[in-house]
Amino acid sequence: MLLESLRQQVLEANQEIARRGLAPHTFGNASGIERSGGDALVAIKPSGVDYATLSAADLVVTDLEGRVVEGALRPSSDLDTHTLLYREFPEIGGIVHTHSEFATAWAQAGREIPCLGTTHADYFHGPVPVTEPLTAEEVRDGYVRSTGAVIVRRFREGGLSPAAVPGVLVAGHAPFAWGRTPAEAVEHADVLEYIARLAYRSVLLAAPEGGIPAYVREHHYLRKHGPKATYGQGGGT
Repeated sequence: MLLESLRQQVLEANQEIARRGLAPHTFGNASGIERSGGDALVAIKPSGVDYATLSAADLVVTDLEGRVVEGALRPSSDLDTHTLLYREFPEIGGIVHTHSEFATAWAQAGREIPCLGTTHADYFHGPVPVTEPLTAEEVRDGYVRSTGAVIVRRFREGGLSPAAVPGVLVAGHAPFAWGRTPAEAVEHADVLEYIARLAYRSVLLAAPEGGIPAYVREHHYLRKHGPKATYGQGGGT
């Protein structure tokens, strides 16, 4: 079986999606990529398979063009989004797509999540961005691939770093999150849902429109991710 270690990581990430309540039924998926040793390969959840019965052997391995290399099942319907993000964001090693309730609500409203507090600032360097809606042509020409394209366009046009902003809301759809590993990607997806819930409630309580001061946002982000990070036991991780 190809990529046994990566398959196990991706299996655990998918199981965490269900355990943390980030996607009802069989919605959502996690993937990981192996970039070393020649051609990059992706391991991803198969389409429509229940998280409770999923095994490492069920995961589908593809190349970066989405061609199946190993696996008897059909890969996730979101495969083309994952592979496009891996091609365009070479620093990421895992991707998680969920339909978590509050993050999806912000996505459906077409609204970015403002940085209203330090919990947000610890993980996202600025607001959680939202994409533009897909055009009729983009949907017609390849909905899933176009979903990845609007994410990349939002980051390119906004001058955003995928490492500093490890997630996005796809307008009218739901969130995607990523990280250096599949485990980190699911952590970011979980944090994204938490700060989406906090922001929703804070807005109902008439939180200041500008959120916390910029100097507080910068302090909290840099203490965890900056060159002189002080958070944690190993240089800010």
